[in-house]
Amino acid sequence: MTDIDPMKIGVMWQKVEAMEQEVAEMRHDIKELLAMANKGRGGFWVGMMVVSGISSLVGFIAHYFTQK
Repeated sequence: MTDIDPMKIGVMWQKVEAMEQEVAEMRHDIKELLAMANKGRGGFWVGMMVVSGISSLVGFIAHYFTQK
């Protein structure tokens, strides 16, 4: 039979715990990024509305002056 080395198991256990901590930190960071992305959506849509309104106004004025 093979002998179980407690030192190797302890080292592996420590590595697994460190990896679990890193994964927990990554989950927290991803949640923060998603929250920031959701906050930015409102500003994006307002900006799109403003640009659309301005381009419509410019198009109307250009059409009005080129028809006469």
